[in-house]
Amino acid sequence: MTSLIPEGATRLTVVGAPQIAQRKPAWLKQQGKIAGPNYRDIKSTMRGLDLHTVCEEAGCPNIHECWEDREATFLIGGEDCTRRCGFCQIATGRPKAYDRDEPRRVAEAVEAMGLHFAVVTGVARDDLADKAAWLYAETCRQIHARLPHCGVELLIDDFGADPRLLRLVLDAEPEVLAHNLETVRRLFRHVRPAFDYDGSLELLERARRWGRAAVKSNLMLGLGETEDEVCESMRDLAEVGCQILTVGQYLQPTHKHLALQRYVEPDEFTRYARYGRQLGFDHVEAGPLVRSSFRAGRQAINAGAWERPKAVGGRGPDQERPKAVGVR
Repeated sequence: MTSLIPEGATRLTVVGAPQIAQRKPAWLKQQGKIAGPNYRDIKSTMRGLDLHTVCEEAGCPNIHECWEDREATFLIGGEDCTRRCGFCQIATGRPKAYDRDEPRRVAEAVEAMGLHFAVVTGVARDDLADKAAWLYAETCRQIHARLPHCGVELLIDDFGADPRLLRLVLDAEPEVLAHNLETVRRLFRHVRPAFDYDGSLELLERARRWGRAAVKSNLMLGLGETEDEVCESMRDLAEVGCQILTVGQYLQPTHKHLALQRYVEPDEFTRYARYGRQLGFDHVEAGPLVRSSFRAGRQAINAGAWERPKAVGGRGPDQERPKAVGVR
């Protein structure tokens, strides 16, 4: 595979970097979606209880599809992150006190929305001794206690490379354990300065060995990577046992974020999906509008980690939660 980026064209300046001089292509323009009954029900429930999800606040283009499948994503740990990544819209600052009641409130929200699958992510909390690992674990336990049929994906940071904290999270038995690599090795230090490329791979490898959860990661494209580099990162992820991979388009939030280098053609995403199947991933979701949590429940099903409740059109039966199963 060859690069579509002219040599020397990569602009990684964070502050003041302009967008590429190109109109947004047609394949990134989301068509109007028809709101189905599950979407309308969740929307009404949220307004009645004054609830908020990452799905709405981040303006996710896939909200109709995910909510119709009764899936949603929650952000825990507060509004301020202790790390600064040039692609992320979350503010960097001094977080507020540790809210130990948050897991209960999130679980109540999941129950009120009648979700079948919940994705829980959070800000980095390097100010805490446990890096907020307990918060992830307890949120997972509370959701399972209230809705035994509901699948849970925990999308975590690296917890400062402390393996004990990863074990704490895995002991809560999420159906999916996700940690996003996000970009290729060459760009990693600039895109994710507080993280480590090999450290992220090591976390995913430990999660695969230690837990029963399906292991998942994400790559975002358009920051100056080449196709060869993307394929190299895919091989790295496959070698550590990653089972689910999502690949999507990076969009520059503001002029203060990492500069967008290019819009990736749909055919290129198709090549990555095909290559992922060759590498042995259980599920690869690749496309311009794909986000990490897009159709997370379907991804878990394809990885053998979760089974959708039989009453797919309603709020789900009160049935015993299926255990995660091995798939390799």
